[in-house]
Amino acid sequence: MIDLIHTAIPDPILITIGQIKIYYYGLFIVSGILAAILVIFKLADIYRISKNTIIDMSFWLVISGIIGARIYHVFLELPYYAEAPASIFKIWQGGLAIHGALIVGAIIIFFFTRKHKLNFFHLASIIAPGLALAQAIGRWGNYFNQELFGKPTNLPWGIPIEPTNRITEYYNSQFFHPTFLYESLSNFFIFSVLIFMHYLIYKKKLGLAPKHIVFSYLILYSIFRFLFEFIRIDFTPIAFGLRFPQLISLAIIIASLLLIKRGSLTKPLQTQET
Repeated sequence: MIDLIHTAIPDPILITIGQIKIYYYGLFIVSGILAAILVIFKLADIYRISKNTIIDMSFWLVISGIIGARIYHVFLELPYYAEAPASIFKIWQGGLAIHGALIVGAIIIFFFTRKHKLNFFHLASIIAPGLALAQAIGRWGNYFNQELFGKPTNLPWGIPIEPTNRITEYYNSQFFHPTFLYESLSNFFIFSVLIFMHYLIYKKKLGLAPKHIVFSYLILYSIFRFLFEFIRIDFTPIAFGLRFPQLISLAIIIASLLLIKRGSLTKPLQTQET
């Protein structure tokens, strides 16, 4: 098994049909989105939220989330994209930043809930587990693109990276941390925690409210992301000795802890007839 891990070099292309190439990255992104939608539908059904409402919301969230994630990624690597602007549209090569999707997604949910007179945290709490699951699945696309790997390691699960994908500093290293795997496992864990919290809310135990699910997702993901950034070596701006995603993660943790104490955010679950 270890020999397989140390020798396997993934092909980013799943299948080629004439001039059309289907990439593993796209497969895992789409698979993650579909899995998320199924989870959201299930939770919406439990809370008697209209299926039409979920369909309308999912459409806008998927489109805006991908756009937001791409814009945020381009912003972080602006010098590269300034020299190769055509690459901005090549999302099959990777480059979707979750923080961008979160920002744009939150804006979409805010306006959507105002339009349909729904509770923001209720709807966001239904989305959160699906989002964590989508991230867990989507991260495997990074493996096939040989991107977002970590620092060199001698651990048994270190993965080989093609020389053309290595950065100059670690060009002579052979095996690297599979940070995609660390993030995938952490997101599966977050998904499990959030689903269990929904169970407790449904059973009316521990006095939990939808906001606790939303902020638990934000805090847990931010903690994991802050820690994983110490071993990631992909380019990102650095300030105060920390990588930019670490600063954003700290800001999210602090803001979430402050907001979770606001009693006005605790509202009962709303339901709609299907």
